[in-house]
Order: sequence, then C-alpha cells, then structure tokens
Amino acid sequence: MEQATSVIAWGNRLDHFLARVGVRRTGGHLVKPGLYALGRPTPDSPVFVTANYTLSFDALRSALADRDAYILVLNTRGINVWCAAGKGTFGDGEIATRVRATSLEQVVSHRVLILPQLGAAGVSAEEVKRRTGFDVRYGPVRAADLPEYLKTGQATPEMRRVRFSLADRLVLIPIELVHAILPTAAVAGLLWLTGAKLAAWAVVAAVLAGTALFPFLLPWIPTRDFSTKGFVLGGLATLPFATAAVSGGGALWLRLLSALAYLLALPPVTAFLALNFTGATTFTSRTGVKREIATYIPVMAWLAGTGLVAAAATVVARWVVGTP
Repeated sequence: MEQATSVIAWGNRLDHFLARVGVRRTGGHLVKPGLYALGRPTPDSPVFVTANYTLSFDALRSALADRDAYILVLNTRGINVWCAAGKGTFGDGEIATRVRATSLEQVVSHRVLILPQLGAAGVSAEEVKRRTGFDVRYGPVRAADLPEYLKTGQATPEMRRVRFSLADRLVLIPIELVHAILPTAAVAGLLWLTGAKLAAWAVVAAVLAGTALFPFLLPWIPTRDFSTKGFVLGGLATLPFATAAVSGGGALWLRLLSALAYLLALPPVTAFLALNFTGATTFTSRTGVKREIATYIPVMAWLAGTGLVAAAATVVARWVVGTP
C-alpha cells in the first residue's frame, strides 16, 4: 500500500499544465495502480475508486483534504475516468483485478466502493458485487462535492448534474491548439512563400475557428451535430476571405472560382476540428459520435477535395491568362 497526501505540490501543477497542453499526452501522466492510504485510515474508512490519470487522482485526493480514506487506483492506461469508462478500462474487470491484487477485503472491514458518477457507463454494480463481494455506490460528478456528499452519504440532484460551463470548455482549447499549430504553420507558411497570402490567413482563421472559437460558441451555434456546427462556424470564418477574393483583380469568373475554392475547402477543416470536442462534452454519446463520423467525414472529404481542385484550377487559369 502506498501513502498519499492531499497536498498538490508545484510538481503536480506542472504536470497538470503539461497535460492540458498535450505534452506527453499518451502515457505521460500516470499514477501507479494500486491502493493508497490518505491520512491515517482505519478498517472503517471509505474506499474511493479512480483512474490512474494524474489529473483524476489529484482532483480526488485534494478534495479529501484532512480526511482519512483509501484510494483504489485502477489501471486505465493514463486515461481519465469518463473516457476510460467509455473505452472499457474503467470497468468491472479492472475493479475486480485491482481489489484482488490489493487484498482489499483484508484491509477494510466494510464492503463498499465509492465510484465517481462519470465512471458508471463502464461499470455493472451487480457484476462487481458478484466478482468481489463489494457494493458499488456512486459519488457526485465533481470531486469538489465529496466533502458535502460524505456528510450525508447521498448526492443531491445538483451533485448529479453534469455541467459543461464556459470555463470547462475553455480549458480544452490549449491542447487542441498545440496539436494543430505545426501542420497549420506548415501549410500557411508554404502558401505565404508562394505568394498566396490571403489563402495563408484563411487557413489560420479556419483552424482557429475550429480549435478556439468553436468551444467558446458551442452552445449557441444553432445546429445539433458538432459537424454541422463546425460547418456553420467555418463558413462564417471563411466568408471574409471569399469576399476579398471576389473583390480582387482579374476576370469575374476567376474571382468567383477563387471564392468558391475558399468556401468549399476551408469549412470542412473547421468542421473536422470541431469533431474533436465530441469526446470531451456532455452533449454527445458514443453512438451519436459514430453516426456523425459515418455521415459527415465523407462530406468533409468531398468538399475539401473539390475546394482544392477549384483552388488548383484557379492558379492554373490565372497562369494561363497571365493574371496575378
């Protein structure tokens, strides 16, 4: 059994920052699976179950300041509770494995495990009971509500409510920006060097719309699917550049073709980036995301491909007729 504290040190905060910006995203923010003693627990102390993702573990232990408890850390491969429940790593089998590996029945006198509510999708309480002898109780959505929950042993409706506030959405932006910045810089830089400065700025605008503006405006974009929300936002972000293309020099048909290239190629980029947020929100389900991918990814590919063909045709046509 390992000893844990509720103190979040500067090293932990640095780890949280690195996780938020996507540094060592895969397997880089792990807690060793096993049983941890928080404070000085006794056989009667509660047992909380969490994932071996540092942000999940740290949120739980910091919420239990000045309390004596056990924390059973599952091996979710460094994935948070919600996502791990969807992937099957926060589930009956891993709970049973970890209970046996830690001989938990010999450590505590009771037979109760307190699980985070967001892990419920991957857990069958009946199966856990059958395989371990422990009953499952679901705590509140947010670890911060645990002190109040422990006073009564029950979660209020407000504690059960899953929120996705502006702050919750904005905290997702850095990791998406970090992952998009290099390919965006490469494409925009190449366009800039070839003289297509307007197109370079348009690419940057489409990416920023999908990674930064989308989570900010998410609840207010008036469609249901994330993909169509992304198309709407991408169209609005691209429209000024298409308008500028029409207002440029050259024959009218060339200017219209150039504008069409913008309107076809770039909104799918924003829509594709918007899909990344489906796994981090309370607005989607696994089946809904699969349906969106099957429905809209082909549309995105066709529109983007057609837009690139239109852009290439514009370049060739301008070269043939001698228009800059």
